[in-house]
Amino acid sequence: METWLQVSLKVTHEAVEAVAELLREVGARNGVEIEDPLLLNELREHATWELCDIPAQENTEVVTVTAYYPENQELQQRLEAIENGMQEIEARLGKCRFGATLFRQISEKDWANQWKQFFHTKRVGKRTVIKPTWETYEPQEGDLVISLDPGMAFGTGTHATTSMCIQRLEELVNPDCTVFDVGTGSGILAMTAALLGAKTVEAVDIDAKAVEVAKENIALNGLSDRIDVKQGNLLDDTNGQADIIIANIIADIIILVLPEVAAKLAPGGKFLASGVIEERFPDVEAAAKEQGFQILQVSRKAGWTAITMGREA
Repeated sequence: METWLQVSLKVTHEAVEAVAELLREVGARNGVEIEDPLLLNELREHATWELCDIPAQENTEVVTVTAYYPENQELQQRLEAIENGMQEIEARLGKCRFGATLFRQISEKDWANQWKQFFHTKRVGKRTVIKPTWETYEPQEGDLVISLDPGMAFGTGTHATTSMCIQRLEELVNPDCTVFDVGTGSGILAMTAALLGAKTVEAVDIDAKAVEVAKENIALNGLSDRIDVKQGNLLDDTNGQADIIIANIIADIIILVLPEVAAKLAPGGKFLASGVIEERFPDVEAAAKEQGFQILQVSRKAGWTAITMGREA
């Protein structure tokens, strides 16, 4: 079984996005994990799922950013690149690290299962319910239930960025629309769109493991004939135009993909961009307007924003 090195950095809120992007650029597998104490406290206070195992977070100034790297011949080079990158970030932002970088060796099995104790059935929108595959749930009338095993891909529905997307999709999706899901992760947003009645859904992720996990989850929910999942870079491999394009990624990638979205969005279509921390919203807004988009609606939760935008006529 493959072994991995877990690399964790404790940083300020201001440095989170830069550090997360650094870890991705160095080659983090299956995304980056961000443990934000402000978000955990909000979930404890407002969530409908069971969180009794997670204590209230007292030190809310420290965010833990974690990535995983395979233990192979490239590992040492990656660790050196992380250290050099952190020095560059601190040269720009000032001191933003708390303590030393933390390392932990784990097996793929441990990684895929250690978080399951915290993931339980949750109603995310008015109709959408996310159910782990290892739990049972008796649906209420009108419920759209997604059975999910995220494995090593991002997307359980509990993170603010994902839940805001699901809530907006409940308002935007109609039976005649086509949907592109960029950076699909576990496939949760693509499945939500399909269950809400979208005519066709194309889901893309650059990571092969995420594509594998998404295909498994989509098959589990009986949606393989309605969702086309492929490995690719952003919108490069999508076909034609879509009425709704979803990108639950980070601000810099959303800004990067805006010109492609402008070309791929059907007339009257909507672009749902999430994964944007509050501090980066003005940057995304300015870039969107430069590409001829109008900001139609902004959702905010736990320091994150989800932005619905459309093209100007």
